[in-house]
Amino acid sequence: MLEGVEKVYPDGTQAVADLHLSIGDGEFIVLVGPSGCGKTTALRMVAGLEEISGGQVRIGDRVVNGVPPKDRDIAMVFQNYALYPHLSVRENMGFGLKLRKVPAAEIDKRVEEAGRILGLEDLLDRKPRNLSGGQRQRVAMGRAIVREPQAFLMDEPLSNLDAKLRVQMRAEIARIQRDLDVTTLYVTHDQTEAMTMGDRVAVMRKGLLQQVDAPQVLYDRPDNVFVAGFIGSPAMNMVQASIETSNGATFVCLGDQRLRIADELLAARPALAAYEGRKVVLGIRPEEMEDAACAGENPDDRRLRATVDLVEQMGSEAYVHFSLKAPPVLTDDTRELASDVGLDDQLERRGEKATTAMVARVSPRTRAAKGDSIDLVVDTGRLHFFDIDSSLAVWGDPDRAATTTTTKT
Repeated sequence: MLEGVEKVYPDGTQAVADLHLSIGDGEFIVLVGPSGCGKTTALRMVAGLEEISGGQVRIGDRVVNGVPPKDRDIAMVFQNYALYPHLSVRENMGFGLKLRKVPAAEIDKRVEEAGRILGLEDLLDRKPRNLSGGQRQRVAMGRAIVREPQAFLMDEPLSNLDAKLRVQMRAEIARIQRDLDVTTLYVTHDQTEAMTMGDRVAVMRKGLLQQVDAPQVLYDRPDNVFVAGFIGSPAMNMVQASIETSNGATFVCLGDQRLRIADELLAARPALAAYEGRKVVLGIRPEEMEDAACAGENPDDRRLRATVDLVEQMGSEAYVHFSLKAPPVLTDDTRELASDVGLDDQLERRGEKATTAMVARVSPRTRAAKGDSIDLVVDTGRLHFFDIDSSLAVWGDPDRAATTTTTKT
């Protein structure tokens, strides 16, 4: 448990501020956020590798602020494996136990069991140089497993693996963690890893905790623009819009186009009624749009007209990139999100032209091509709305009403 944990460096830089995070026994928690958001610093404070400036870290019933790393009953898995090249797999896995003077028979028993769990039985006598990247990561996992700690701490353990192996290993790590039922704090920059592995995901930004929830809750009900834009791949489309009512219906206006907001969404977000005639941030996830030619009959007030900039065929789906004649959202949140993927300059240029780059995830049957003018059908029951000044989600139910962008859990 982290209670008001802070980290301030001697030069005054605050890496982590007032971090409250409770982790249940056997829970898999993922800390995710852009580079420099404080997630690795938070992990290192839990491990005892970074001095705590304020607050408390508890492991079990103990406050461990002043406890040396070796006495915290935790095991770390690093991104660079940190294996001894001159030792065999067996010796690497048992090295920590040997230092603790665990009897040789017990070491052998634990190493053999960890090797079985990880599928390393036939590799125990090999040296790390004779292993693949995925096998080396399994050895690093095995070294943590044999410790039988209270908690695993993992710092971007898959970042050195290729894309296909990352997919395999994240499933493997999640399976092992659930089989062992060991409390795990996992740090990653990759939100896909976070969403597929964590029981809960904690999103950080600039040292502040933004939201902690189950992955699907983060996706469906993000608390603010930053969480909405960070969670999901491709990222949620964000555009400036306004709310208006006409003939008993409520619309969201994007430039010279408008979409009728579904009645069930208005019921779920009653606070939208107070935004009539005001600017809002409209969020549309790419998967909530479909090429009208592939979607059957749909009313005009659920369609956006767009000119295609690019089509990426992915096999099982297609990404249609297009530009909308409506102002982009130029806030600190969206600038940071754009900077994180190297598109901050493009965002500013589009702001000057009052156009917003968007992407739709559509059926692979689409025949859309660059330069085509197409209709995109939008699921107007799954739109997202945020206050343009505070960046907080517009809902209206008091149980979810946010008063700050920092979430304590």
